[in-house]
Amino acid sequence: MWSVIVDTERAQWSFVPFETVGPLRFGMNIEEVATAMGAQGFNSTHSSMTRPHGALVQQAGFRSKDAPLYEETVTTYYRASGDLTAVVVDALCGPQVCIDGLRLVGRVPSELAEELHGYAEDRGRLPTVSVEGDAMLDELGLLVRAQRASDILLSRAFFVANFQDWACTVHDCVPADEWDIR
Repeated sequence: MWSVIVDTERAQWSFVPFETVGPLRFGMNIEEVATAMGAQGFNSTHSSMTRPHGALVQQAGFRSKDAPLYEETVTTYYRASGDLTAVVVDALCGPQVCIDGLRLVGRVPSELAEELHGYAEDRGRLPTVSVEGDAMLDELGLLVRAQRASDILLSRAFFVANFQDWACTVHDCVPADEWDIR
């Protein structure tokens, strides 16, 4: 139940702030996302949202084709227009997502936070911390949460498209369903 996929066995994705997370481009519709994820070897697990949040009204979950049904590798969130607006990558079994070589998924959160803040400062960006103590970079549309894996915590990445028309910070964009995952 708490198995963690090692980096070498994870799909390897890159992140371009406000544009792409791996094969997913912000603005895609749910069918385009399902096709892109299918080409990467992921099946859809569901496409509903129990509690809409701000502009986010629909979600879809994906898992690796051979994974148990309870493993959700990637969760995607959409606006009422149907546009992909947020992507969440699971810490235990999700793809490894990198920005300029910095690995964002499945890491010790405190170590990643330090590296992420250094990354931001080196580029003249303002590193911040969410009210939960998670590393956050509004200027990149990125929040790195902690997810439990038995007795350890690993980094779970939340990516969001431009949000200024409906939220003040990346933290404000995180739906209640996401906060339920610890």
